[in-house]
Amino acid sequence: MSANASSESTNSKSPPRLSDIPGENGMPIFGNTFKMIKDPVGFGTYMRNKYGDVYRTNSFFRDNVSMLGPEANEFVLMDKGKNLSSEKGWAPYLAKLFPRGLMLIDFDEHRAHRHIMAAAFKTEPMKGYMERLNDAMPERIAAWGKTGSFEFYPAIKKLTLDMATVVFLGLEPNAETKKINKALTDMVAASMGVVRIPIPGTLMARGVAGRKFMNQFLKAEIPQRRGSDKTDIFTRLCNAADDDGNTFTDQEIVDHMIFLWMAAHDTITSSVTTLVYELGRNTKWQDKLRNEINGLSLNDNRLSYTKMNDLPLTEYAIKEALRMNPPVPAMPRQTVRDIEFKGHRIPKDTVVGVSTVATHRDSNIWDKPDQFDPMRFSPEGGVKERHRYAWIPFGGGAHMCLGLHFAYMQTKVIMTHLLPQYEIVLPENYTTKFQIMPIIKPVDGLPVSLRPVLS
Repeated sequence: MSANASSESTNSKSPPRLSDIPGENGMPIFGNTFKMIKDPVGFGTYMRNKYGDVYRTNSFFRDNVSMLGPEANEFVLMDKGKNLSSEKGWAPYLAKLFPRGLMLIDFDEHRAHRHIMAAAFKTEPMKGYMERLNDAMPERIAAWGKTGSFEFYPAIKKLTLDMATVVFLGLEPNAETKKINKALTDMVAASMGVVRIPIPGTLMARGVAGRKFMNQFLKAEIPQRRGSDKTDIFTRLCNAADDDGNTFTDQEIVDHMIFLWMAAHDTITSSVTTLVYELGRNTKWQDKLRNEINGLSLNDNRLSYTKMNDLPLTEYAIKEALRMNPPVPAMPRQTVRDIEFKGHRIPKDTVVGVSTVATHRDSNIWDKPDQFDPMRFSPEGGVKERHRYAWIPFGGGAHMCLGLHFAYMQTKVIMTHLLPQYEIVLPENYTTKFQIMPIIKPVDGLPVSLRPVLS
């Protein structure tokens, strides 16, 4: 049995007890739920300082154990012994809204579904998605420039929803897709509602209604997509098959599409917002990225697939934005058998979680973590010496985000159309605060101005 981590309790030991793990439960019934919602970072910092890197608490009506730091991240996310269920960890938040999405499937079944879905994210399909993004981006960013001053978060959220409609569905935004966007927004908001049943008037009720609408809309589309030669992600999922010819059922297509749609637009919205905020505060870096993009001599600022990797500084900046504000702040699992980590014995059926935010803002890992420093991700910045699970915005292991390359691609396309045309200007002496849950975003919408770049 490893001194650091092991899979199961041995027969010679008494059964593990959750009460043996340091921590506190909080209020009767609600536990520490309200503290978590009000200030998740502050509450997590308090618990870590008081109880250490492994502690127990109660929130959202469940006992749970937090496991913090790169070693804990690796233990939980790699899950070499298949001891931890992603499905059961996420279910209380997502099962009514995003059932059977890729994060809510485990082990062999998850691997089989992921294998079929991976066909939609290979090189040739990605090249097609990139062309769609390049086609759709200039008009929308030009509209931002004409507006001049606006709140960036709702603007980028609308843009990424429109791009999801174009790339994922192969449709142009219209009145029907506005209903889709509202349904998805309601579903995400419902994931963190305190009331977990769809009582009329609650976030959960609106989320469940959104799910029903999405289910009906996508199912009606499937028959005409089966056998079609369209190249959007939805059509590719309708026709995807593994090496043995296995395909998805209609319901599986719907479940995966809704989840992919949500994951793609919300995470990109969050990370691009942080990047724009930091570029507005660090104008030297804004100039560096602009010069790098201009140095590619792009035709009408269209970033080709072959040049996507020719923007190292831009990629460092994207990674730093994801470090400072990882869109998904934490990742829950549930034990399927007794486990042990660093001397802490955790019983079967216990919720455990790792904190992306806590790891990414840990001063023991990152020098001056509150400062925007993209060079952390350069070879000279120590990226190779850092623990490989010190940076986990896309998760890790079997459940590593399937769309991470799409996220980089879309963000780079946005930057190549935005920065050569406009300077990002924030209000004088401006700072903002970021809401942490369920997706990190600025509480004030992030007011910005775009000023045309002088030739």
